[in-house]
Amino acid sequence: MEEKIMTLHPEGKNGVNILKRRYDLIRDTLLNILAQTGEIEFRELSNMVIAALAGKFDGKILWYIVTVKQDLEARGLVEKVAKSSPQRIRLKN
Repeated sequence: MEEKIMTLHPEGKNGVNILKRRYDLIRDTLLNILAQTGEIEFRELSNMVIAALAGKFDGKILWYIVTVKQDLEARGLVEKVAKSSPQRIRLKN
């Protein structure tokens, strides 16, 4: 049986239990892109993650991006830029 991880939610809602290999792949890709780009619109970040993982990911990739991003927010690794529209994301200092 494959290892799973229970994600966290930044608003304290229930997380979801997902395969750790999927979580790690999305997390690493997302954090690498943020390290290179700094502050970025969520849509652009999502498009970059999708492009980077083309052919390497099985599953509904956008759902995983949102889920992992929320988990990283809850863990204090990334943050939404206050009062930005559209939503912008950056690494938390």
